[in-house]
Amino acid sequence: MREEISLTYGKSHPELVFWDGLDSAIVGVIEDTDFIPHVAYSITKILDVCIGQGMNEFEAREHIEYNILGQYVGRYTPQVVDDLF
Repeated sequence: MREEISLTYGKSHPELVFWDGLDSAIVGVIEDTDFIPHVAYSITKILDVCIGQGMNEFEAREHIEYNILGQYVGRYTPQVVDDLF
């Protein structure tokens, strides 16, 4: 999906940010109120990636909270969809 998003949005928004190692957690694109696109990641899929890298669920949630959800990398910071329902 990363490639398709890059092809669709890359020319008009070359600053689009992707998180390394989390391509399998991408679920699409979200546009904010200024029509700026943000790559959207599934929290469930991010958790699966972290656990697949050897973290237990507690460690994975802590890693996500501090290293992903708390990260701001500018105007194009990716967004996380809470799909833990």
